[in-house]
Amino acid sequence: MKDPRDIIKRPVITEHSADLMADKKYTFEVSPKANKTEIKDAIESIFGVKVVKVNTMNLKGKFKRMGRYGGFRPNRKKAIVELSSDSKELDFFEA
Repeated sequence: MKDPRDIIKRPVITEHSADLMADKKYTFEVSPKANKTEIKDAIESIFGVKVVKVNTMNLKGKFKRMGRYGGFRPNRKKAIVELSSDSKELDFFEA
């Protein structure tokens, strides 16, 4: 089994993801090779909460150029995780 901290890279903090936090939906950047079951198990073991649903998105890297040289940013994968109504909220902004 993979280490949960290798599957979950970091939380994604944007305006849209902050709006989803009111509905107990949290957005994370995850490993591109992770599936929904591995993501669910990793979130439950790291934060000690109950996950109801996991939605994933594969995002293609953007084309960027420096002068006449061009290349692509790396591809990445995002997961939106919905927690059960009786589980605690995740606090990303604690000091």
